[in-house]
Amino acid sequence: MDYPGLDDAALLGQCDVNIYKASGPGGQHRNKVSSAIRLLHCPTGITAQGCDHRSQHANKRSALKRLRMKIACQVRRPVAPNQPMPEVVASCLFVPKCARADAKKRLQVGKRDKRFWSVGRFLLDILDAVGGRLSEAAGAMEIGTSNFVSVIKQDRHLYAAAQEIRKHHGQGPMK
Repeated sequence: MDYPGLDDAALLGQCDVNIYKASGPGGQHRNKVSSAIRLLHCPTGITAQGCDHRSQHANKRSALKRLRMKIACQVRRPVAPNQPMPEVVASCLFVPKCARADAKKRLQVGKRDKRFWSVGRFLLDILDAVGGRLSEAAGAMEIGTSNFVSVIKQDRHLYAAAQEIRKHHGQGPMK
């Protein structure tokens, strides 16, 4: 299941929510009410918390964002390199206007795009399926290797997860 692609309500529905008072330095501006949120995603067992803001709603949004990131980086799904891409990934592929008809596609998704973690999870799944080899992973998606790496490098957690997959398969680190 594409957990990072779920909307906030659906993802929150799969979680145990714990509201608590965050610890930290005291003082005049210390929040005195329980506004910190800890989420436990029941299907995966992954936890995320939000305690950066005074607002419980803002902390809930932060915790959901962190939960999506952790699920994308830690939970692998088996995929075959020749299987069709999920719709969320295909919607981020395009052929540049000035390119030849046989040119490679480009994958473009920004870190603030709601599809980012679903696409990132698929990139890691493909990388794991081909033994950590970047060129084969990019070839399976019909994009260039540099484009594949540039999307992964947009987020440090995604990049670290890709490095860990490569290390697990005996590949050297990405530059």
